[in-house]
Amino acid sequence: MNYISTRGKTVPMQFSDVLLMGLAPDGGLMLPEEYPQIDEATLTQWRTLSYPELAFEIMQLFATDIPKDDLKTLIDKTYTVQAFGNPDITPVRTLKDGIKIIELSNGPTLAFKDIAMQFLGNAFEYVLKKKNERLTIIGATSGDTGSAAEYALRGKDNIEVFMMSPHGKMSEFQRAQMYSLDDKNIHNIAIKGMFDDCQDIVKALQQDAEFKAKYSLGTVNSINWGRILAQIVYYFKGYFASTTDNSEKVSFCVPSGNFGNICAGHIAREMGLPIERLIVATNENDVLHDFFTTGKYSPRTADKTYVTSSPSMDISKASNFERFVYLLAEKNGEKINTLWQDVNAGKGFDMSDLMANINGKYGFASGKSTHADRIATIKQVYAEDNQLIDPHTADGIKVAREVRKEGEVIVCAETALPAKFAETITEAVGQLDIPRPKHTDNIESLAQYVTVLDNDANLVRAQIEQFVVAK
Repeated sequence: MNYISTRGKTVPMQFSDVLLMGLAPDGGLMLPEEYPQIDEATLTQWRTLSYPELAFEIMQLFATDIPKDDLKTLIDKTYTVQAFGNPDITPVRTLKDGIKIIELSNGPTLAFKDIAMQFLGNAFEYVLKKKNERLTIIGATSGDTGSAAEYALRGKDNIEVFMMSPHGKMSEFQRAQMYSLDDKNIHNIAIKGMFDDCQDIVKALQQDAEFKAKYSLGTVNSINWGRILAQIVYYFKGYFASTTDNSEKVSFCVPSGNFGNICAGHIAREMGLPIERLIVATNENDVLHDFFTTGKYSPRTADKTYVTSSPSMDISKASNFERFVYLLAEKNGEKINTLWQDVNAGKGFDMSDLMANINGKYGFASGKSTHADRIATIKQVYAEDNQLIDPHTADGIKVAREVRKEGEVIVCAETALPAKFAETITEAVGQLDIPRPKHTDNIESLAQYVTVLDNDANLVRAQIEQFVVAK
C-alpha cells in the first residue's frame, strides 16, 4: 500500500516512512491512496477474533512493507492484559438507558491515547532499528496525548521526546503524569498559551525542511498515520461487541477536539464497517459542531479558545480534519492547499453546498456540551448507573442522548478515567474516593520536571538543539 499527501505534492511512500515523518513535506497529511474494502464474509470471519488477532488482520492491510511475522510480534507485544488490564482490551458496557460505552482508557495513562501510543512506541523502535536511524519526537498535548506518548516512548532506544503543553491549562493529575517522568529522553515544555499555540509550533518546526532533516523530526500527534491506523481497530471491535450479526448498524459518538479519534471511525466506515452515523461531540469550543451543522469551518485563534472542564478538547483548529475534507474535495490536493492557506491566514471556508454528502454519504452528525451539561451528565450517570465517567465522556453521552433516533444503537467512545479530573468529578457528585490504579497513587506529590517557555517556536528549537546531536 502506498501513502500520498492531502496536498498532492509528495511522492507516494510506504508505511514505515510515513510512520516516522509526521507532516508531509508539502505540509499536508499522509493517508492511503485507497482505503481497503471489507466484505461481508471478512466481517463474519473477524467477528470472533481476539483484539490482537483483529488488530493484525486490519493493520497488515496498511503496513504492507513490514513482514507479517514482525507485525504480529509488535501487535502481540502491545495489546496485553498486563498493559490494559482486560483481555478484551476495549470492552463495551451498557448504561440503563441503552447508551453503550466502549472502554478505551484501561492503558497505563488512563486515556484512549494509550491504545495507539503503545503500538506506536513499539513500531517506532522496530522501524528505527531496521533503518539504523534516530528520531526526535516533537508533540503537542492538551492533556492526554503527552503522557500516553511519554509512557510509550520513555527509555526507548534512538528516540528523544519534546512534548509541549499549555502552561497551567491541564488538570493536576495530567500535569503530574507528564512532568514527574525523569527519563533522560523525555523533555516537557510548558508553553505560555493554549494547545493550538503548541500545535502551531509543532507544525512550524515540521515545515522547516532543513531543521526537520538535521534533527530527524517526527511526531506522535494524531497527524501521525500510525496513530489513526491503531485506532481503526477498536471501531471494528466495538461494533462486534455491540451487535450479533452484520445486518445490524451502530452509531459512534466521539468527544472530539483534534478530529483524530473520529477520523479513525470515519475510515472504518469507509472500509465497509456498518456504521450508521458518526456523531461528533464538542465542548464549548464548538468549531467542528458548527461545520457539521452548517458546512462552515471557522477556526478560532488561541485567545478565542475557551478553557473548559473537558480540557483535552480545548482546541479550535482540528489537525486531522484535513483528511476528511480531502475526500469532500474529491481528492483535489490543490483545493486543499488553498483552503488551508485560508485557514492559516485566519479565515475559514464554506462547504455548505456539500451538506448532503457530509450528513448523508459520510454519515456525520454533531452536538455540543457545556460545563453545566457535563456536570449534570456525570451526576445522572452516577445516580442511575452507579458509574463515574470523566468530563469528556460525559460530553459524548450528553450529545448521544440528545441526538439519538428511535431504535438507534449508539456507542460512546470513552476518553479517560475519572481519576484524571477529580476536581470536576467532585463538583458533580461531591467528595468521594475516586478509584485510580495503584501505579498512580500519590502521583501529584512527586517531583516535577518541566521547562516553561514563551509562545515562540525558536525557543523550542533551541531546546532541541541543546539536547539532540544534529546529523
